Amino acid sequence: MIDGLPYRQVGMDTIRPGGLICVADHASNFVPTDIDLGIDRKLLNDHIAVDIGVGGIADRLARRHNIPAHIATVSRLVCDFHRKEDEPAVVPTESDGHLIPGNIGADVEKRLDLYHRPYHTALASFIADARPKMIIALHSFTPSMASKDEERPWEVALLYNEDDTAARHAIRLFGEQGLTVGDNEPYSGKQLNATMDRHAEANGIPYCTVEIRQDQIDTPAGQARWAVMLADVLGRVALEV
Repeated sequence: MIDGLPYRQVGMDTIRPGGLICVADHASNFVPTDIDLGIDRKLLNDHIAVDIGVGGIADRLARRHNIPAHIATVSRLVCDFHRKEDEPAVVPTESDGHLIPGNIGADVEKRLDLYHRPYHTALASFIADARPKMIIALHSFTPSMASKDEERPWEVALLYNEDDTAARHAIRLFGEQGLTVGDNEPYSGKQLNATMDRHAEANGIPYCTVEIRQDQIDTPAGQARWAVMLADVLGRVALEV
């Protein structure tokens, strides 16, 4: 955390109405020292704790491509910003077959007050100030789950709930890059779209929730490549919505 805040904002000096902004709910694996999750610390580098590669891409989008970013600075295992306040998974007690014993019986209301509410209040202000043409919600997914036997062939995927306008353009344009593109895969935005439901769909703002497979972006070179591609493809999507 920076200055005790559960988020950081990068590229604020490049905000311009009608531009793009980026949101990264799962960009950090940081756990405050007063919270003991009761797990092997190696798991903090696993997908259950952080969307691998996302923080590096969000920073690059902000610093090199003039797409300001609102980036989480607390692990999703402490408080999941991409869940509604009343969802049990907002403070998860298990993830991909791993028990999170330190969260069993946790003071959920305290976690919401310290992390979830400040994160979303600041995000709402960020969006109001930016008046964006489109929001990029950036996530990544693991190539394989420990608890499920399923194929995940997509290099990138677009998720959406009710508003699929921008996603449709993005699916087409990423496909033209020669990529295998998921359509509401490997997760469905019909069930998992809390941040964009609240800040985009509720306000009539077009958005692209982008899921990138983690083996594509687990190195700085991969993150740089995808930042360039995202800026290009999603910049073109914004012209269509």
